[in-house]
Amino acid sequence: MAGLPGAARARSASPGSPPALDGSFLLSPLGGLMGVQAVLGLLVWSLIAATTYHLHAAYGWVMFVSLFFWILTLLFFVTYLLQLHQKFYMIPWPLVLMIYNAVATVLYITAFVTCAAAVQPTSWRQWDYNRRAAASFFACVTMITYGVSTFFSFRAWKGLGSNAATSQVTDHA
Repeated sequence: MAGLPGAARARSASPGSPPALDGSFLLSPLGGLMGVQAVLGLLVWSLIAATTYHLHAAYGWVMFVSLFFWILTLLFFVTYLLQLHQKFYMIPWPLVLMIYNAVATVLYITAFVTCAAAVQPTSWRQWDYNRRAAASFFACVTMITYGVSTFFSFRAWKGLGSNAATSQVTDHA
């Protein structure tokens, strides 16, 4: 489970112990990317929410995707930061995270294309145009970060970059 901090001590946390902050998660590639995704997702949905998005059905989809994945990303971020995933060791967290990131990538592709196609420079409200164009840009960057997270999640799921003998010894210790 390379790439996921605390993977070596995944079964060492007792169920009754209080959650502890995992500082190494913030420094890991997945932790850093989750933080970036939370900030970028917030930018996307807040920029769309600041426009008259309710008048255009396309922006409803962008709003749904960005808000839905922003909330889920925050939940995963807090789960890993507080090491709550170790308390539910029966859940294959690397696989769950990989599937989540892959689905988020695909749906953010659709949200980015929808948002970019719906931006009209002849809008009667110039500030709506600027916000929608910025939301399209940030949706694209967010889509890329979810794609990179999918790559790192896949590596963590497959255990690439770790020694099989060491991971077996530490998993059972």
